[in-house]
Amino acid sequence: MTGDNSNQLAERLTNRLNADINPAVERFAHALAQQAGARAVLFYGSNLRTGSLDGVLDFYVLRSGSDEPAIWPVVSYHEREDAGIILRAKVAAMTLETFAKAAAGELRDTTIWARFVQPSALVWQADESAAQEVAAALSAAAQTAAQLAAALGPETGTAEKYWRALFQATYKAEFRVEKPGRENDILSVNAEHFRGLLPLALSAAGIAFDQDGERITPHLPEGKRSEILNWWRQRQRLGKPLNFLRLLKASTTFEGASRYAAWKIERHTGMPVEITPFREKYPILAAPGVLVSLWRHKRAQSRAK
Repeated sequence: MTGDNSNQLAERLTNRLNADINPAVERFAHALAQQAGARAVLFYGSNLRTGSLDGVLDFYVLRSGSDEPAIWPVVSYHEREDAGIILRAKVAAMTLETFAKAAAGELRDTTIWARFVQPSALVWQADESAAQEVAAALSAAAQTAAQLAAALGPETGTAEKYWRALFQATYKAEFRVEKPGRENDILSVNAEHFRGLLPLALSAAGIAFDQDGERITPHLPEGKRSEILNWWRQRQRLGKPLNFLRLLKASTTFEGASRYAAWKIERHTGMPVEITPFREKYPILAAPGVLVSLWRHKRAQSRAK
């Protein structure tokens, strides 16, 4: 799905990847990388945009080698104390090789290229070669996403309309709970990131276009459009089943799930949840008891008002 990378796109994405990051986030990434034997660690999500250390930090740990479980990525929860502050992170791990193939649209996946056409930062890399591989993968993700945006979007329109068509389609294809208009949130909070990105990505993917001010008109021959849409339909059909399998796997293998759930409950309700050995080992079996305690807590709060 990708063509030759343009120098401009590569330069732009490399600059984005090298954005200044809070040193505490970099130290967390370094610790995760050492633990996993990683080639690189990407940081993304709302905390990247705001610079806040509150809430849950989002990392992708990209391992070396080609050994990958059938259902990837492997998701885990981590906590780390830094300068007296407890930092929390949700970590997705997969090989850099699989990440690059998924970004280029070579796998039956709807998540990697759609997620990483959005902002991310390279907060740790093993060496310069790893950094170059990650940059190439993100360039491929931008090209994959841009081609589908051109095929799904209007005959002519602003870049925002093409990106909106893309994200509307990918959200509908996945088994996830998102409020309507989520694509508008993505585009508004990341406006600077997306400004000028579509023309660069289309050009790198070998798709010609006319541009008149903010209006873009891709020259997409009908045969090429049909090829892209057929590629998308194959992934669209598998989107929800694959996403469901990933959620099901995460529910049973999410390392640190009990601590993550306990933190979320206390954060949103004020009710502390004790992490017993049983709850740590069997989070799903322990869930009903925690829910009963939460119901009693809320009931007591209501009576006290």
